[in-house]
Amino acid sequence: MNLLRTKSIEQSIADADEPGRKLKRSLSTWDLMIMGVAVAVGAGIFSVGAKAAANFSGPAVTVSFAIAAGTCALAIMCYAEFATAIPVAGSAYVFTYATMGELLAWIIGWNLILELFTAAAVIAKYWGIYLSNVFALTGLDVPAAISLGGVDLYWGAFLIVAIFTVLLVLGTKLSARVGNVFTIIKICVVLFVIVIGFTYVKAENYSPFIPASQPTESTGNADQLKQSLFGFMTGAEPAQYGTLGIFAGAALVFFAFIGFDVVATSAEEVKNPQKTLPRGIFGGLALVTVLYILVSLALTGMVSYGTLAEAENPTLTTAFEAVGNTTAAKVIAIGSLIGLTTVIMVLLMGLSRVVLAMSRDGLLPRSLSKTSEKRSTPVRLQIICGSAVAVVAGLTNVDLLEEMINIGTLSAFVMVSLGILVLRRKRPDLKPAFRVPFGKVLPVVSAVLCLYLMTNLAVETWIFFAVWLVIGVVIYFSYGQRHSRLNDRFTEARAAVNGESASTQV
Repeated sequence: MNLLRTKSIEQSIADADEPGRKLKRSLSTWDLMIMGVAVAVGAGIFSVGAKAAANFSGPAVTVSFAIAAGTCALAIMCYAEFATAIPVAGSAYVFTYATMGELLAWIIGWNLILELFTAAAVIAKYWGIYLSNVFALTGLDVPAAISLGGVDLYWGAFLIVAIFTVLLVLGTKLSARVGNVFTIIKICVVLFVIVIGFTYVKAENYSPFIPASQPTESTGNADQLKQSLFGFMTGAEPAQYGTLGIFAGAALVFFAFIGFDVVATSAEEVKNPQKTLPRGIFGGLALVTVLYILVSLALTGMVSYGTLAEAENPTLTTAFEAVGNTTAAKVIAIGSLIGLTTVIMVLLMGLSRVVLAMSRDGLLPRSLSKTSEKRSTPVRLQIICGSAVAVVAGLTNVDLLEEMINIGTLSAFVMVSLGILVLRRKRPDLKPAFRVPFGKVLPVVSAVLCLYLMTNLAVETWIFFAVWLVIGVVIYFSYGQRHSRLNDRFTEARAAVNGESASTQV
């Protein structure tokens, strides 16, 4: 049993052209760039910066955003090099399969399913809640959930997931066009908030830019599972403000950038991927970074970080209410709803493409990877993914597992960063259109930074993650390893070699 057997790049590309399992190349640089913005700029742009400023960084939250953006850029560089070398669906799963072997590829694919499924379900549930808030602003009392036999049903989650599942079934290009419209509206809302926010900016609110360091309040032994893994293992108290506070803030706001790895899952549906993928991914990241920094500058200039810290759950709305502008709160509520809409679409697409890639390889049932002859989309798989997300989002308390999104993403980032080094050593003949600069340095730095951010996640998140991995390993050895197409090829090759040896002896 060779758990480290790898799948050749040539075979991955050949499998992507298998009749009945092909995807249509229809996405442009603009589509990819907007897709990156669509999945990164959600409701979080109106809240994550406020939380980081209030609890960790103060006005230096802009530096936290810059550090997070740099960390994300390093990982995305590695994705771009891989994606131009292996332009097929599956993202980190396919990249790991080509470099580190089947078992690790399965684990990364399993983690990507965790990330994308959980994120889609959590955000779909929040979308329904934000929709009810928007109705409330117009004077309509529409509850986010209705009771069915004692079970709360979040109907909004079912609605939005159903709409985008249908769109994705009809075609990736059509879905991208609809997403582009929503994303442009979302960007306009964010720019409106930035412009209005800067009219309230006072220079004194930026001072001190880096507040003096102080320890956070202790929560006692009862909440040990809520503290970071790093703090639990070292006994170190988390920093509030000061230089360490900037990095703690970076660990928080980094999660506003996750999602760019999802763009890489669309590599097989991109026209001229060698040029389009790097341009689209980096263009989207640059735009998102500028928007986040401008929002954080407006936020911390409008009100003192101390005012934000006094709020139980600080958001951009907190700042506008503090300066007496309640009208902006309505705009932010609508912007949050629109922001979440496009995020759901991209996550649903990414989830189906990862499962598609694993199904092609036989690690999941092969029937899932069939695509429509007319539309070249995985109709059956997209409907299954959409139905599962809708049920979990509409009927369960899935928001308890929010941090699972982050740990799934970061584990993939680490493997892709290290995988670049393996790819270059194994296949020096490859000449991808994009290469991470400075040789081995940046991929190693990327892996280390992502590992550090993983240690900032709560202990209970790591426990849930370990349980998820155990379930994945059981499924791999009970089904995936035995049904792997690569396993079949290895078996056939061994049989051929043994047959030749036997004939020679005779």
